[in-house]
Amino acid sequence: MAHIWSEFSRAVGDIVGAHGPAVNAAHSYTPTDYSIHFFLQIAVILLTCRAVGWVVKTYLGQPQVVGEMIAGVLLGPSLFGLFFPDLQAALFPKETQGILYVCAQVGIGLYMFLVGARLRLDHFQSKAKSAASVSVAGIIVPFLFAVLLTPFLLNVPGLFADGIGQGSATLFLGACIALTAFPMLARIVNERGLADTPLGTLTLTAGAFDDAVSWCVLAIVLATFGSGPGIAVLAIIGGGGFALLMLFAGRPMLVPLGRIVEAKGELTPTMFSLVLMLFALSAFVTDAVGIHAVFGGFLLGVCMPRGKLTEEIKRKVEPMTILLVPIFFTYSGLNTRLDTVNSIALLALTLGILALSIAAKFGACWLAARLAGEDNRTALGIGALMNARGLMELIIINIGLQKGIISPTLFSIMVLMAIVTTVMAGPLFELVYGRRARETGELGALGTEEAAENGAEEALKPRSA
Repeated sequence: MAHIWSEFSRAVGDIVGAHGPAVNAAHSYTPTDYSIHFFLQIAVILLTCRAVGWVVKTYLGQPQVVGEMIAGVLLGPSLFGLFFPDLQAALFPKETQGILYVCAQVGIGLYMFLVGARLRLDHFQSKAKSAASVSVAGIIVPFLFAVLLTPFLLNVPGLFADGIGQGSATLFLGACIALTAFPMLARIVNERGLADTPLGTLTLTAGAFDDAVSWCVLAIVLATFGSGPGIAVLAIIGGGGFALLMLFAGRPMLVPLGRIVEAKGELTPTMFSLVLMLFALSAFVTDAVGIHAVFGGFLLGVCMPRGKLTEEIKRKVEPMTILLVPIFFTYSGLNTRLDTVNSIALLALTLGILALSIAAKFGACWLAARLAGEDNRTALGIGALMNARGLMELIIINIGLQKGIISPTLFSIMVLMAIVTTVMAGPLFELVYGRRARETGELGALGTEEAAENGAEEALKPRSA
């Protein structure tokens, strides 16, 4: 009986182990191993994200998305792996992270597809001047700050890779500071009830442009590290060309699809399959040219005819994002370590970078909005939202770490900057804009379904394309 119990215990403990033919020589995973890990990972991710999201929403007044971002970091080596390293390694082995990465890209791409489909093009046209001003300021000023900050950081040992030139370091740091976390911004805009407002459209438009420029700059930096100039040229020309193609040729080509759905009164399975195929192709193109899959999804959503088609897309796609988007946050969190910022000097350096990053992004976007004619309250709200870095920041600095541009120490400093600027975005927005807007009825009450859906149905009503 003892032998049977021992074998049973061994079998249970071996459930999440590797079972491939080379298991005795090295970890070798079979398809069944990947399946077992994947379903357990999904359960843990969803439970953690909902629990942390509820805590930060209830006690800190933060939107659910901030809780999901924090939950992703908590599931990584910064907390879970710090106190329970063996359990964390067994639950999230490196061999299975490729599957999480692909699911993360699908989830965040679909979410950005929904954001694009809900974008009010009439608001964009009316706010084009302000959006352009905010976008340009949100790029130029952070890069100017990077020019001033980079020489100092290069003199601090162990931050940038040995031998990196000042030009490449400046471009990389500028891209990190200039970045606005587009997916994170989109979720904050939706959860704060801004999806159908001019302010929401303006910040999303400016954030999309700033992120695209940051990715193009990253491509240039990677080209200087041996990938070749063709990578940068492909990202800039390919991404810009595809955007123009979608906006000027894609929109008219999609009009018949909208008419068919209006006539049938629903998005049939065949038509839905066609929409998903177009989404996959759009994400493929922007990912292949070196920008990011999320921009392909967003561009396709922008081009979708408003009306019954976008109503049906929202109804069918939104439930999928509830499952897939938390994977995006967890995947990035698995590559984040916060325990490397372990001295007073590094903490002071972190606070300095944080302060300069806030001044560069928040201050520049506020001033640009004011000069473009926005009132002070709206300009402050724009600055607060544009200052969020989120997990798009984590993606860029992960690439920088993997390519040997920055060290784990600078990586951790930038992670802390990303978390703090994202966490402060919601409360700061409420302080400078949201609270007054809710008192006057411009926005729904915070923390209710009304706030998240305020004006959304109106945004999806048929409008001229």
